[in-house]
Amino acid sequence: MTAYGDNIKIFCGNSNPQFAETICKSLSVPLGQAEVKTFADGEVSVSLNETCRGADVFLVQSTCKPVNDNLMELLVMTDACRRASAGRITAVIPYFGYARQDRKAKSRDPISAKLVANMITASGADRVLTMDLHASQIQGFFDIPLDHLLGNPSFVDYYLKKFPEEAFDHSQFVVVSPDVGSVSRARTFAQKVHMSLAIVDKRRQKANVCEVMNVIGDVRGKTCIIYDDMVDTAGSLCNAAKAIVEVGGANKVYACASHGVLSGPAIDRLESSNIEELALLDTIPAHPEAVRARIKYLSVASMFSEAIERTYQEVSISKLFR
Repeated sequence: MTAYGDNIKIFCGNSNPQFAETICKSLSVPLGQAEVKTFADGEVSVSLNETCRGADVFLVQSTCKPVNDNLMELLVMTDACRRASAGRITAVIPYFGYARQDRKAKSRDPISAKLVANMITASGADRVLTMDLHASQIQGFFDIPLDHLLGNPSFVDYYLKKFPEEAFDHSQFVVVSPDVGSVSRARTFAQKVHMSLAIVDKRRQKANVCEVMNVIGDVRGKTCIIYDDMVDTAGSLCNAAKAIVEVGGANKVYACASHGVLSGPAIDRLESSNIEELALLDTIPAHPEAVRARIKYLSVASMFSEAIERTYQEVSISKLFR
């Protein structure tokens, strides 16, 4: 990696400072000096304690829980950098919140993902760098360039090392999509790890509550890997794992997802589920009770650092989309 000196600046908010520090260490760049805090009434306060005039600025901030606080920090930091005459501002958003509100599911629904995209653009961001959007069409919500990184290479590397083809018969492994909407990403993952594909058919009754119906594909007596983009309350994931074993007759169930939101009863559900291990990326800070729920975190900070380096050097980052 190249050491950039004063031409590149990386700042972060309070959502995932450890992730930002890992990126900086990889790039041999110090983390920018900034104070991001709140006033007594809850308003966000940002103070940049070093110049960023003419610099290529990267703001690392996931819009995870508390979503609105972290989003507001990102917007205020962007505005502060713009008013400090930054040469270019890239919003690095490992986890993009509000991504599930990408369409009108019923009359009079807002499209909040588009609203957030407009807010980020209006605040002064010149580019966006993110990973595994819940809906890929959100890329088109932005009127500025967006680079969309994929987390599946990290999972491919992890599972090929965990279950090498020399020692395991991959015909006895199945990648499972937890719902019809995730089939495309699950199929891509299955092709890369040389495994077959199955689908869990479910019917969602209301938000965060779903009923698993049946399993499409042969999983009987096999080891299954459920592949999804995020785990929120873990209801869908645990119900899918239950159906795979009880309805499909699977032997073992593993799971992986890019973003571990892990809201509400997620940890308790995972602990009592039949999932052997849940692999997550570190786009969101690790949950303090991750060990109890058999969660393993894989780092993608090196992928983001390489994307930042390539963006700074004005070279293609398509290599990262392998």
